[in-house]
Amino acid sequence: MNAPGSSIVRRNVMVYRHTWALLLAEILEPVLYLGSVGLGIGVLVGQLPGLGGPDVRYAEFVAPALLATAAMNGSMNETTFLMYGRLAVERIYQPILATPLGVADIALGEVAWAVLRGMVVTTAFLGVVAALGLVHSAWVLLAIPGAALIGFAFAATGVVVVTLLRDFADMQYIQLVMLPMFLFATTFYPLGVYPRPVQLAVECLPLYQSIELLRRPALGQVDHQLLVPVLYLFVMGSLATLWALRRMRRALLQ
Repeated sequence: MNAPGSSIVRRNVMVYRHTWALLLAEILEPVLYLGSVGLGIGVLVGQLPGLGGPDVRYAEFVAPALLATAAMNGSMNETTFLMYGRLAVERIYQPILATPLGVADIALGEVAWAVLRGMVVTTAFLGVVAALGLVHSAWVLLAIPGAALIGFAFAATGVVVVTLLRDFADMQYIQLVMLPMFLFATTFYPLGVYPRPVQLAVECLPLYQSIELLRRPALGQVDHQLLVPVLYLFVMGSLATLWALRRMRRALLQ
C-alpha cells in the first residue's frame, strides 16, 4: 500500500517539472541575503564570539540562520500561498476526494511535499555556503535532517493557516508575522544583544529554535542543548498536523 499522501506528493512532483523556476527563486533569496549582509556587512562586523568556542566570521554566523529561514520559507510558502490557490481558486481537492484518496491523504501529502521542497531549497543553499568556504564544521551536514524537521513544523502550521484565510488579501497577515520573526530571531545578531526579558520572548519564536537547531552544529556545538529545538519543533509540527487534519475536513467536507 502507498503511504498516506504519497499520491499527492507524486502529483506535485509532476507539476514542478514545469515550474521548477520557483525553487530557483527561493534559493536565490537567501543567497542574496548572505552576499549583501553576511559577506558585505560582515567585512565591517569582523568576528563574533562562537557558541562556547572560538570566534567565528560573521558570514559563518549568519549562514546557518539563512539555512533555517530557507527551510521555513520553502515549506511555509508551499502550504500557504501555493496551496491556497489549489484549495480556494483551482479547487482541485474536491475532484480528488471522488477517488480513493481522503482528506488525510491531501493534508499529509501537502505537508510531506512541502517538507521535501524545503529540503531541496536548503540543500541547494548549503552547497552555496560550502562553495563560499563558510562551513565551520562537518556537523553542518545535520542541516539536512534539521531542515526536514523545520519544514515539518512550518508546513503543518501552514496548512492550518491556509484554511483560515478568507481571500488573497489575508496573505499580508502571514508576512506581518514572518518578516518581524525573520528580523528579530537572531538571524543577523546574537541573542545577547537583547535585554533578558526580550531574550525570553525571542526564545519562544519557532524561527529562533530553528536557527538554534542548525547554527549550533554548523559551528561545531553538538550537545544535549540541541534537544530543546528538536522537541520544540516536533511538538509544534505534531500539534499543527492534528489541527490541520480537523481544519481540512471542515474546509473540504462542509
